[in-house]
Amino acid sequence: MLIKGYDFGPLVESEWLLERAGFWSNHLLAMCRPVSGEVRPAPEWFGDDGADTDALAEVLLDDQAWPAFRIPFEGRHSTVVVYRNLVGDFGIDYLLTRAGWPRAEELASFDGDWYGPGLSWHDIMHIAETPDLTAVGVHDTAARLLLLLPLLADDELPPEAPARVNAALTAIGAPDDSAQDTADHLLGNRRPGAGRRGGADSPLSGGSHRHAEPDSDEPTVLWATGLPRTAPTP
Repeated sequence: MLIKGYDFGPLVESEWLLERAGFWSNHLLAMCRPVSGEVRPAPEWFGDDGADTDALAEVLLDDQAWPAFRIPFEGRHSTVVVYRNLVGDFGIDYLLTRAGWPRAEELASFDGDWYGPGLSWHDIMHIAETPDLTAVGVHDTAARLLLLLPLLADDELPPEAPARVNAALTAIGAPDDSAQDTADHLLGNRRPGAGRRGGADSPLSGGSHRHAEPDSDEPTVLWATGLPRTAPTP
């Protein structure tokens, strides 16, 4: 699998791993860090057990085959989640691609600390709910939302956010009796929105983006994310 401008390692199409026991606890458990005195999060919060979680971690952390998960959405865009398995430098990169762009752009990356602006709740839901069914990748709304949830960087969430995450968790097999607590942990550990720029003309919000002039060194901006991009207008 190739992503223009992302040449760091051997990418492997891995959407099938979403159906494997242990995937969601690997992907989301770090967002459920407890506050003092709370019960420690466990794979069972996602309907997994420790053995399945450990077994799948070996697949997700394979330095010879980096799992990549494509989330295609309207406007020929895709968000791609890449498990960056450099030896001694593991991390997860969240990329934005579009047909015709010369390279992918980074929405955020995580390697113990977060880098990059992330996305607002509005933009995450926009991506989750506008799958491009003509493109290969993850089309299930619940899975799309949960794959993107670590990107969440927002100071205020709409009232329906906890219920939406609860529903997504139960859809992927989380226990009904604990899904709301898990949703509250996930949303409670989101990042602040200070790293993002506001604005209404992001393609992630259904608007448009501006391109840099071909001979300009000035980066363009996807205003809703604060994301620089250098793809020139054809």
